[in-house]
Amino acid sequence: MDQPIRGDARLAPIVAGTEGPAALAPEHAPLSEIVDALSGGQLTATSLAELYLARIEAYDRNGPALNSVRALNPDARAIAAELDDIKPSVGRPLAGVPILLKDNIATGDKQPTTAGSLALEGARARDDATLVKLLRDAGAVILGKANLTEFANMLAVDMPSGYSSLGGQVKNPYAPALADEHGIPVVQPGGSSSGSAVAVAAGLCAASIGTETSGSLLFPASQNGLVTVKPTVGLISRAGILPLAHSQDTAGPMTRTVRDAALLLNVLAARDPLDPATRKQRRPVDFTAGLTADAIKGARIGVPSDPADPLNDCYYGKLPPDWVKVMTETIKVLENIGAVIVRANMPTLGWIGGPGTTMAVLNRNPLSVHKGTIARPPVVFLYELKHDLNLYLRDWATGTDIKTISDVIAFNEANAGKALRFGQDHFLAADLTRGDLSEREYKSARAMDLLSAKTRGMDAYMNQHKLDAVLFAGATGAAIAAKAGYPSIMVPGGFVSGTTEGKDTPDYPLGVAFAGRAWSEHKLLRLAYAFEQATRARKPPPGLNSQLAARP
Repeated sequence: MDQPIRGDARLAPIVAGTEGPAALAPEHAPLSEIVDALSGGQLTATSLAELYLARIEAYDRNGPALNSVRALNPDARAIAAELDDIKPSVGRPLAGVPILLKDNIATGDKQPTTAGSLALEGARARDDATLVKLLRDAGAVILGKANLTEFANMLAVDMPSGYSSLGGQVKNPYAPALADEHGIPVVQPGGSSSGSAVAVAAGLCAASIGTETSGSLLFPASQNGLVTVKPTVGLISRAGILPLAHSQDTAGPMTRTVRDAALLLNVLAARDPLDPATRKQRRPVDFTAGLTADAIKGARIGVPSDPADPLNDCYYGKLPPDWVKVMTETIKVLENIGAVIVRANMPTLGWIGGPGTTMAVLNRNPLSVHKGTIARPPVVFLYELKHDLNLYLRDWATGTDIKTISDVIAFNEANAGKALRFGQDHFLAADLTRGDLSEREYKSARAMDLLSAKTRGMDAYMNQHKLDAVLFAGATGAAIAAKAGYPSIMVPGGFVSGTTEGKDTPDYPLGVAFAGRAWSEHKLLRLAYAFEQATRARKPPPGLNSQLAARP
């Protein structure tokens, strides 16, 4: 159950003890500046937590009712109070910093871990996820759990981004009032980490942690004007994250600046005996090293677009006009700051996939415009979903009778009025698999994903053109990098408006993504930082005032 908020709105935007023009407005300040203010005594952990709690009350629960925070940590105030006299340091770099976690990341405290599912309401975890332990060791205050697309958007075909049966619908803070007749946002809040992104964009926390399988960090970061790192699979431990598909699952930071994302990677990137993918991990000592305005000089950036070959121009050839404008300006900026732009289409075999990589699933979603047609989700997702979710429910979940994906399906059917607004077609398809990953079709699909996206796709493209990174508009390149297990970094690029259905909207953000080879996060961060410094494209959502009205 959500905790009552007692925060004093008068704390925003200037915290007691600050004076003059240097006073900090933490709701939209970079994490690095918040850490500096905590170190210098301009902020305390308690005052900072209370400020964010007040904003959650004003803008998430009331006002535009963004609904990005599913539940608050009942111990947040007590944890903050314990950290009031502890300053950030090398050993505890996040001391006093309030962080929100996506509600599929396990915490071994009083907070449930639910993936947004009514079936898991009240379910807790036997321990903290490894990344949560690292955050706590670094001094972070776990403020609460962020709403998400239920089960990381793998429950139903065409489920709206940011909707869960337990948490309701997340709204995009740049257009919170626009919704269709079913209450579905016209401007999407992004992929399944939408609550994590909206909370940071709206100034409800210092930073947040989301997860991605394919686009669930990149898309919400793009839609909300944020920076995120979708890491190489294995850079951040997956242990204790309620899974979708282990081949592609990873957690990542949601922040307001590139430097902030690097600061969080310093904490989160660690080998973990509970996650074999981390054994091959390669990381620098400090991800913030080399973040300079001229770091992009001489870098070869691939733009996968060749108008002379329009049938294969899949990433840029069909972009809407306002997206084209943002990307044209982006490429111009990159050239002006010293990047070498290489224009060439991605090899067809890289992006088109291969035989047997998708499964036909009948769309029975009652609210889908595509109801009655055949959806084609990835085979790897459906087969790994049953296997991985069953293991999590067996090994991590406590306080619940739900122990298998079949139990979730049965609960949802018994509570269809509340739990199945959009159906559960993906879960039904996944439950038909054996659940042990022994099927030939699964092994073939996984091998084909790697062959197409990695060997014939990203590797072939980057090798042929000697590239340091590949540039994509928004989350359009999410799938090819995710299948390969490769990193991507999203950074704000500009603003667009309208929808593909022709509806008018206010301006909302569009990010640009830099993708690269395994373990190249440090290189991508430098490129993204140089671009960020040259553009300063991020603007906070309008209407979410820095100064809240004082309560009587």
